Amino acid sequence: MELNRRAFIKRAGAAAAVGLIPGTGMSSAGSLTRTGRILVDAVNSNFEREPLIRPFGFKGGYMSEIWQTMAMMRSSAGTEKLGLCTQNVLWSDARVFASNAEAAGNAIMYSISERALQLCRGRSFRTPVDLLDDILEEVLDYGKAISGRKDLRKTFALNALVGVDNAAWLLYAAENDIAEFDQLIPEAYRPALSHHHRQVASIPLMAYNIPISEIREAVDQGYFFMKIKIGQPGTQEEMLQKDMERLSAIHGAIGHRETQWTARGKLPYYFDANGRYEKKETLVRLLDHARKIGAFDQIAVIEEPFPEHAEIGVGDMGVRIAADESAHTDQDAIQRIDMGYSAIALKAIAKTMSMTMKIALAAHERGIPCFCADLTVNPILVEWNKAIACRLAPFPGLGIGLLETNGHQNYRHWETMMGYHPYPDAGWRKTVDGVFNLDGDYYEKSGGIFAPSAHYQEMLRFHEPTP
Repeated sequence: MELNRRAFIKRAGAAAAVGLIPGTGMSSAGSLTRTGRILVDAVNSNFEREPLIRPFGFKGGYMSEIWQTMAMMRSSAGTEKLGLCTQNVLWSDARVFASNAEAAGNAIMYSISERALQLCRGRSFRTPVDLLDDILEEVLDYGKAISGRKDLRKTFALNALVGVDNAAWLLYAAENDIAEFDQLIPEAYRPALSHHHRQVASIPLMAYNIPISEIREAVDQGYFFMKIKIGQPGTQEEMLQKDMERLSAIHGAIGHRETQWTARGKLPYYFDANGRYEKKETLVRLLDHARKIGAFDQIAVIEEPFPEHAEIGVGDMGVRIAADESAHTDQDAIQRIDMGYSAIALKAIAKTMSMTMKIALAAHERGIPCFCADLTVNPILVEWNKAIACRLAPFPGLGIGLLETNGHQNYRHWETMMGYHPYPDAGWRKTVDGVFNLDGDYYEKSGGIFAPSAHYQEMLRFHEPTP
């Protein structure tokens, strides 16, 4: 059933009735804090709707627009910082997307972001990681109330928290005179983020409805590592048949093309099922088909093939299986690793920078490679993701970091959005022959994440921060 405005307000009222909306009971704004702690004095938020070029399909559904939300925090010292979030209701909990109008699902997530900001107002924190640990469960509980789902996925709350967490990191940096990302990383997490790649693969996304001609064109442009959506709409048998036909068509079009980045010189395949395969036997049939057409040896990774609740071991699949949305937290990632998952898709732009650092460390300590996947985020958030991707250990078989970014393929106004970046013309911001070239200027400027964006700053100037 669609969630209309009246129902949305009713649910918000119900949440208030059970004590989820009132004040936090924290110290009042301006109160003293212990040395080294940052007190959040005021908050503010807004959002902007960005239309897509075409319906974007995965998980059996289709999105037509993506909301970009802004979260501002002001410290008791008067420092103001703004964090960004790209919402993705379909990715974070497909059930919320399916049971509401698209805009209503986005409104639910935005309400959770606003609730998180209100929890932060009047609260002090030592590091953003501590702040996330303090509020995550309460934010998730609010999300369950406002969405009407007692089993709301934790990733939904984490997605809603991205802008809040980024604002906290920027505030933390400003209050501690930090101007470079390496200095921003807490010492405990540095072992997992110690590299400085000069090149990072730029991974485009080939959704269900991307024509084969566009995939071929991407290879012509120099892209060599592409993410291909599988798990198409329909019954399990219909899905499998469509996926086999899609794999055959793609392999026939680009399977013979060569690249300098792999030992065999062949293009690596990266498949993402978003949990659509309900049984291991179905995925085995797809892999058998890949062997039949000569594509199996080019499969570098298959991401999130099974539903999270299925608890299917994957150590015997004969191919690298990566966890994505099922690895909500570092503890979830450890459980997936124990189940045979041999890679983790990190999403600083979907699960917060704070949680991503924790997940990266858990994987590093267990010798599991990581890479960064996209959420079809805006150009500035691409840099937050890139900051992680360029510091991860080289991905096996490639020797460089991996970063998916597909906004240029999907946003109707991508060229305009690029103008919101503090350094829109920087060479390190652009893909050249399938890679990002990261020079000294990139590392000196940290991809521009510390610099303000005039566009998003202006969107919050119309309202005074909530005191």
